[in-house]
Amino acid sequence: MTNPDGTPDTAPAAHPRFVEALRELGLDDLTGQVRAFPDATRTAAEAAAAIGCSLGEIVKSLIFEADGVPVLVLMDGASRVDVERVRQELGAGVVKRARADLVRETTGYAIGGVPPFGHRTRTRVLADRGLLDHDVVWAAAGTPHTVFPMDPKSVVSHAGGTLVDVRERMA
Repeated sequence: MTNPDGTPDTAPAAHPRFVEALRELGLDDLTGQVRAFPDATRTAAEAAAAIGCSLGEIVKSLIFEADGVPVLVLMDGASRVDVERVRQELGAGVVKRARADLVRETTGYAIGGVPPFGHRTRTRVLADRGLLDHDVVWAAAGTPHTVFPMDPKSVVSHAGGTLVDVRERMA
């Protein structure tokens, strides 16, 4: 990647596995839209600040364990996942956040850099409907330093997600 002035960009590029996933999905043009930042964008707040967008325009790709089986939940950055609603949606007995080693084993990426698709293994994907409230959303491109833009319907489609309502409700 290069900076707008044509000089080489020294920030880390998208993860090679993610670049390959884009290629396989026929989304090569997105590779050029990946934005890299010198400082990590591990959290939704850090990513939104770096990009200059609202917190809700960030896609969080979160791995949970439902009865020991990994499941990916896509959630907008301004909301929190209601684990009980995920449990009900899946008909599972127990749902909990996955440990870091399971996240890496399942997706091939570290927490803070997990993209919504292009994972090492195929998992069930739940996408919260709140993502559709935006024209464009930003998601991790496989590293804690890289993000890419995409319309939310395409994110959900490429992830193989099922639209659900699993965000925490305001009290």
